[in-house]
Amino acid sequence: MTSDESSLPEDALKKLVLQGTLPKHIGVIPDGNRRYARKQGLSLLEAYERGVEKGEIFAEWCRKLGVKYLTFYTLSLENLERRSSDEKKLLFSLLKKHFKRLIEDARIYEDHVRVKVIGRISLLPQDLQEVIHHVKEVTASYNRYYLIFLIAYSGRAEIIDAINKLLVNGPKKIDENIFRNYLYMGNIPDPDLIIRTSGEMRISNFLLWYIAYSEFYFVKRYWPEITFKDLLLAIRNYQKRERRFGR
Repeated sequence: MTSDESSLPEDALKKLVLQGTLPKHIGVIPDGNRRYARKQGLSLLEAYERGVEKGEIFAEWCRKLGVKYLTFYTLSLENLERRSSDEKKLLFSLLKKHFKRLIEDARIYEDHVRVKVIGRISLLPQDLQEVIHHVKEVTASYNRYYLIFLIAYSGRAEIIDAINKLLVNGPKKIDENIFRNYLYMGNIPDPDLIIRTSGEMRISNFLLWYIAYSEFYFVKRYWPEITFKDLLLAIRNYQKRERRFGR
């Protein structure tokens, strides 16, 4: 991407993006909510609420562009184990509220969005598990777009869980295709593009099996500050790269 392109107006940049090959699957590590709270003088609740709202907006941006699969790293297993009980209660309440909103959001049904929630969901409070089950159930027949949330998730834990399933009922000999069937994501294609906000440049245990050949793009803004133009710049940067897949 040239400096001229990065200075283009949003509409012109969008036109360029739509002329190129779009990533089929975007993974997002929405980092920086707590630092955003400190920067803006907000409570943690207010910052997380803005982060959730930005997630809903970001998902609609992706659908409008035609990105079929969108995965959010919503709550890591490490977060679940290490955050204070008060912060976890706050997060659980927000997630429950968010999933209830999705169930009632007409755009989910109009756009035929299938909602998937992946991770060690049994570790979550029962009332949150029930709402998650409900949103998955009411969207189970859709396949135009996929909105995927990683909750109580760890890339290493996912691989360990797959191995344990294999030890119980798997074949004696496996290859990558067989092993993939025991992972959480099943036949969902690997992410083409990973976007991480807040300026941090690390993977943080995100989709370790699937990102072997993903392209990465790092945004300096905190997650609640990300803009549509940031998304367009990320996709345009992706379009400029030559994907070699190990060749």
